[in-house]
Amino acid sequence: MGFRAFGLMCLAAAMLGCGDGGGEDPSALVNSGLDARPSNIACLAPARSAANAGVETPRAFPNLTFASPVALTQAPGDLSRWFVVEQGGLVSVFEDNPAVAATQKFIDLSGKVNFAGEASLLGLAFHPDFATNGLAYVNYVESVSGTLRSVTSEFASPDGGQTLDPNSERVLLSVGKNPSKHDGGNIAFGPDGFLYIGLGDGGGGDSGKNAQDPRTLLGKMLRIDVDQRPGDAPYGIPDGTSRNPFAGNPLCNANGSGTQSCPEIYALGLRHPWRWSFDRRTGELWLGDVGQGSFAEINLIKRGGNYAGLTDPVAEYRRSFGFAITGGHVYRGKQTSGLAGRYVFGDFNGMIATLAPDGRGGYTVEPLVQPGATPLGAPGPLQISAFGEAEDGELYVLDYGRGHVRQLVFTGSGSDENVPQLLSETGCVNMSAAGAPPLLSLIPFAPNAVLWSDGAVKDRWIGLPNGQNITVPSSGDWDFPNGTVLVKHFRFGNRLVETRLFMRHPDGVWAGYTYQWNAAQTEATRVVGGLTVPVGGQNYTFPSEADCLWCHNEAAGFSLGLETAQLNGTILYPQTGRSANQITTLNAVNVLTPPVGANPPAYASTSDAGETLDARARAYLHVNCSICHRPQGPTPVAMDLRHDTPLPATGTCDMRPTAGDLGIVDARIIAPGDSARSELLARMSRRDANGMPPLASNLPDTDGVALIRAWVDSLDVASCQ
Repeated sequence: MGFRAFGLMCLAAAMLGCGDGGGEDPSALVNSGLDARPSNIACLAPARSAANAGVETPRAFPNLTFASPVALTQAPGDLSRWFVVEQGGLVSVFEDNPAVAATQKFIDLSGKVNFAGEASLLGLAFHPDFATNGLAYVNYVESVSGTLRSVTSEFASPDGGQTLDPNSERVLLSVGKNPSKHDGGNIAFGPDGFLYIGLGDGGGGDSGKNAQDPRTLLGKMLRIDVDQRPGDAPYGIPDGTSRNPFAGNPLCNANGSGTQSCPEIYALGLRHPWRWSFDRRTGELWLGDVGQGSFAEINLIKRGGNYAGLTDPVAEYRRSFGFAITGGHVYRGKQTSGLAGRYVFGDFNGMIATLAPDGRGGYTVEPLVQPGATPLGAPGPLQISAFGEAEDGELYVLDYGRGHVRQLVFTGSGSDENVPQLLSETGCVNMSAAGAPPLLSLIPFAPNAVLWSDGAVKDRWIGLPNGQNITVPSSGDWDFPNGTVLVKHFRFGNRLVETRLFMRHPDGVWAGYTYQWNAAQTEATRVVGGLTVPVGGQNYTFPSEADCLWCHNEAAGFSLGLETAQLNGTILYPQTGRSANQITTLNAVNVLTPPVGANPPAYASTSDAGETLDARARAYLHVNCSICHRPQGPTPVAMDLRHDTPLPATGTCDMRPTAGDLGIVDARIIAPGDSARSELLARMSRRDANGMPPLASNLPDTDGVALIRAWVDSLDVASCQ
């Protein structure tokens, strides 16, 4: 029986709150918040679909062929035309019509471009206001007196956007480089309105040094403001709250280098960033970086990040699997597919793949077309030089050798289509009641120490399958049976914003799903692939499926906050209107196996001034940091911030940081008695590539920062021994 049908059939029965057939000890119920175990036959995790996804690649414009195409794009808001960048120097424009038989010349720079190897015309970006100002930007490589230079220039349209005038060139950047390798050259405007420029490390013997040296623009992601020209400068540098890491230093545009760290730099440590893109829904910057030796990698680029060993890629694959990665796009089109919200990319060897959540907070590379294979609709393996995203979110691919434009047509449904798209169909929430409380068949819970969620207030419930119990191991970190659903509401004031369902499916796999509430507060719709929206004057992020499993990871036991020491506290039970201790209640209604013994431990509430400073700080680090920073956690840094790990054994106290010192003189991860030298505190206080947590939060926790600062300042060196 389908999940929706089963849930709706059982909804009325579940509302009755019937027990499981008895078994409760009446004497044990005296201090319990529940009179009986609630019967839950509606809010249950469904079986996952076993359907697989695939792709066909028919020619989108069968009558058109291009010479060495490397970029495909549309102008902002204009679905009627396509633009193809050819390496030799020509940008062609044509109608978005499968029957189109001819192209027009948008701009011809063949007289300027040095087309040799990778060096060529490489990138095209339209100003966000192109429809009104007619400005567009290109990146190309030229040869000046035998020296190669990567040039980024602005051009203006003389005829309302039909063409660009080659004589209108305004050079923004000119970066010397040799040899003709590792050019990068992709350019695009971000959702912030600034121009991003990806440059390779230049190749040759000094390429590795270039990528790490902040005094050169090579091997970097750059970000400039083309609408500002302070003094005689050709562009401005983003400053203020979204400042570039080295904003305020002199520009490095004379030859792509300077005596100080270049203010144009947004992120560093890149080798050959061949094609990258912004997720049109979340604004995240996804980049494919061609590897030097053994691996190619995919990075999520963040402001200030260093991607040469300091910031791990989100995924990678060996050169034996693919030799030249081609960055793609997060799919946001309208095809019915389980690939919605997934990153789609390729390789020059013909592979087309997506990133699939691995169930542990990371990703695996999941091919849709195997390396060297011929996709449906193609005459042979593709040479994938670039992906193009239409203004409606559909994806296209350039077949370099044949010069063809092909569309991606997805087949299959992916792996999670059994999960309803509407919250009302999940059987977990009473949509007819004010505030949409979960059904009385669910068990409420509240941890003592609460994870920071950008100021949102959270309500939580357990959907426990009938006849199944929660296992309580000696560690105190609870384990839940297959079919369990953990439900969490997020509110600002009285307004519901988000509801998350964390499900353990019948096959034992945990997966997270999130729902966005409508303005009328009458329904919530599932968000696939994540979303960032303004809420109450701040940016609020709905996590992607992979984001959920980054925090709810295997090392942390998946179900965060459901531990004996976290639930040894009092809450109000809406079924009875009584307040009671959670451990006492769950023992009394016989849902814990084995029952928790007498005098269990309890973590401190971080906001309870009656608790000691040490107890509050260790509880804060446990709930906010140890989900990743623990043995076998999803981070390369060897720290263990679990509550019961003695401070000297955490790998933090009076220890030098191994992932960068953020410019702090004589930095320590935790500098006892000196919070100003403590890298942990500095990372908590920011939200960029060096901030912590690295996802799911857009605002620092000011109260949490104040707590940890006071705690660090209270420590002495003896605390670390």
